[in-house]
Amino acid sequence: MVMSYLFSLILVMDIIVSGWSFGVDGLSMNYYIMNCPFAEGIIKNTVNMALQSDPTLAAGLVRMHFHDCFVEGCDGSVLIDSTKGNTAEKDSPANLSLRGYEIIDKAKEEIEKQCPGVVSCADIVAMAARDAVFFAGGPVYDIPKGRKDGRRSKIEDTMKLPSPTLNSSELIRMFGQRGFTAQEMVALSGAHTLGVARCSSFKHRLSNFDTTNNVDPTLDTQFAKTLSKTCSRGDNAEQTFDSTRNSFDNDYYYALQRKNGVLFSDQTLFASGITRGIVYGYAMNQAMFFLDFQQAMVKMSMLDVKEGSKGEVRDNCRQIN
Repeated sequence: MVMSYLFSLILVMDIIVSGWSFGVDGLSMNYYIMNCPFAEGIIKNTVNMALQSDPTLAAGLVRMHFHDCFVEGCDGSVLIDSTKGNTAEKDSPANLSLRGYEIIDKAKEEIEKQCPGVVSCADIVAMAARDAVFFAGGPVYDIPKGRKDGRRSKIEDTMKLPSPTLNSSELIRMFGQRGFTAQEMVALSGAHTLGVARCSSFKHRLSNFDTTNNVDPTLDTQFAKTLSKTCSRGDNAEQTFDSTRNSFDNDYYYALQRKNGVLFSDQTLFASGITRGIVYGYAMNQAMFFLDFQQAMVKMSMLDVKEGSKGEVRDNCRQIN
């Protein structure tokens, strides 16, 4: 019996050690448990304090994570400042409206005081997005840690980001090239339950839409008037994606059913027979949306991650070491 107990104890310890992943390469849920155990708590507290002051930053953190991962993988490249010899990703037109950089900087500064040179900026971005979803009322999920920071950030790489003018088939193809199914693409689009879009991203739907229609026919007539009123204030005027700007829920999908999708790339998910059923499903069942969203977010957080010597841990998230 004693031998059996010892064998079981050894087996359990072996599982725990395997989960901790002490090696420098490879991601694991408990990557920092030995060399920076307070990292996750610092990030969570920093995000919580920021969102208490400005709840709209939740959308910014989630969007930053997506824009980071879809370009060169989840490597913190979106954080790098441009230099005299290089225009970085963050100065691309697609990224000029990104928000939340100061939250990442603050978390990094606090972590460096505890364990310098250990926690990557890429991991901070991924964890901050996860925590933002939670504090906005969304699903609880965890992600593996151990990403290294990339050494490349170029404006031309942001061409890989999906445009707000893409239709459902184009979105399916673009996300498919990154390994996502149509269902995962629609689930990730549900992040638009948070935040706003600027008029410049949807004004093309309101006049001279195509050779047949002046206004996008997939738009509800009254909602088109709402969008036109928003745009009367200029290209930077903001329109919420749904009625619960700072709450993570499934209201976004209800909006699509009412033909109240703000971006063409939003409404196309309901206009297309390929994805309409998924929209219906998420509108009817928030728990299903939450489950699929968290799984898709974990998958996205693993896109082309740099491990070991393929990356670095930046001292300053805004510049390469």
